[in-house]
Amino acid sequence: MTHAAAGDRPVRVALIGMGRMGRTIDALAPERGCEVVARLDAAEMVGGLTAAALHGAQVAIEFTTPESSVANAIALLQVGCPVVIGTTGWAAQLSSVEAAARTAQCAALWSPNFSLGVQLFLAMAEDAARRARAVSGFDAHVVETHHIAKLDAPSGTGIAIADRLREGLGREVPITSVRTGSVPGTHEIIFDAPFEQIRFVHEARDRRVFADGALTAARWLAGGRAPGVYTMRDVLASSQASS
Repeated sequence: MTHAAAGDRPVRVALIGMGRMGRTIDALAPERGCEVVARLDAAEMVGGLTAAALHGAQVAIEFTTPESSVANAIALLQVGCPVVIGTTGWAAQLSSVEAAARTAQCAALWSPNFSLGVQLFLAMAEDAARRARAVSGFDAHVVETHHIAKLDAPSGTGIAIADRLREGLGREVPITSVRTGSVPGTHEIIFDAPFEQIRFVHEARDRRVFADGALTAARWLAGGRAPGVYTMRDVLASSQASS
């Protein structure tokens, strides 16, 4: 997956939320063919999000809180700015974002996890679950571990993994959440049988893995996508189709 922007011109990006993820994206952006033209935190958005505040951004990347994320995304769509939604914990309101994208004729992209490795992990999870379904005696469980400051539990990624396992197994899969220390994100799938066990693990070693994926999504979204709401599955499918 290339890091160069279309036509070798940097993609102009607005960052919504300047917490740890916002700062990480800001630092990585120049290496990934993006130019950050606006940095908006809560103090800069007291009066609401306006087109002028975005300084000509082609796309916004939003990492704030579950309480403010949906309102931020809708406001960005309403001013015609495509948005990558990196915040988790708001998926129950997805229909509101979908409706806003249709009304504004603009595009949004969301994912519970922007790691490209996690996207592969999800595909592997569903494939393994289908194979396990054909073999009697295997139970499945998801364990997700994150730093103590992570607000949502289970994580959006944990839920996504359980969903893909359910598609393959044809039954619900329980999730255990652990919050400890400074862990960026570890996800484990356990297939357990009476006399043996299979484990699949994805471990994020650095927060930059999420920033890298979010910037990849931003470049993809800025490429003139049709109005609608996309996910990282669309980004990967497009990349595979063009390779």
